[in-house]
Amino acid sequence: MTETRPLSGVYCPALTPMNADLSLNTAAFIEHCRWLLDDGCHGLAVFGTTSEANSFSVDERMAALDALVEAGVAPAALLPGTGCCAITDTARLTAQAVALGCAGVLMLPPFYYKGVDEDGLFASFADCIERVGSDRLRIYLYHIPQVSGVGLPLALVERLVKAYPDTVVGLKDSSGDWSYTENLLKAIPGFGAFSGSEVFLLANLRAGGAGTISATTNVNARAIRALYDNWTGDTADDMQDGVTRRRELIQGFPMIPGLKHVIAAVRGDPGWRRTRPPLTPLDQAVGARLLDDLATGGFSFAGQPHPAATAATA
Repeated sequence: MTETRPLSGVYCPALTPMNADLSLNTAAFIEHCRWLLDDGCHGLAVFGTTSEANSFSVDERMAALDALVEAGVAPAALLPGTGCCAITDTARLTAQAVALGCAGVLMLPPFYYKGVDEDGLFASFADCIERVGSDRLRIYLYHIPQVSGVGLPLALVERLVKAYPDTVVGLKDSSGDWSYTENLLKAIPGFGAFSGSEVFLLANLRAGGAGTISATTNVNARAIRALYDNWTGDTADDMQDGVTRRRELIQGFPMIPGLKHVIAAVRGDPGWRRTRPPLTPLDQAVGARLLDDLATGGFSFAGQPHPAATAATA
């Protein structure tokens, strides 16, 4: 990995478009990723939760990452998710990211077995680090216990940083509990802590955090980037209120199907509504309410008024 300085900014866990047979639509994926970077994202956390990462095989994820880089997306802008239940899968995905020169990886803990102790979690991360065996590896831990069922206690994070200070350099906190990030930054000042929601972006930056990796950057990157760029300014609190209201509106609907419904409507491409089971596309009536709510709230997409019409039928 060529980028060694700590990452900061606004990162997007890019949505993954699919073909009719539910295979990954590589061309649309590349187009979406390029658009996100053009619209203000500093980088892309491809194959995170919002990307439906764990609905794709290791081979599918590796092929998509290769395709992104081959299409000219700079590896230094990529922070792919690599955490799997099997250490060998995690190591394989992580080694690929290192070889491509990605800025880092976003790593879930192994998440099938619940109630495991700190020693077991430490061993899983340590084993992967040793298997990859590269001083260019930069790991951003992924804390999302309400989904994974396996949290990352602060004592574990401190232990990993102590053992691998040049490798374990940050964390994405998607717990929704601001006190976790706050305590983390107090315990490890300067640690690369990203909020998992832009709702906490201003508080995170003021506490010394790195930025945000947020699902709704898929449809609101410009405003979130503006807040990041102006977080020390007089209007920062008002800007935070604006992005928070938009986030709260969107997360009142199923997040991943809802975001895909929005993009399908704006781009006039019903194929964007597709999700891999067990997720299902947003019901058309529900989707219509989401679009109406966004339009009423003054939502814009890439600087254009958002349509207040129902998305095209898939």
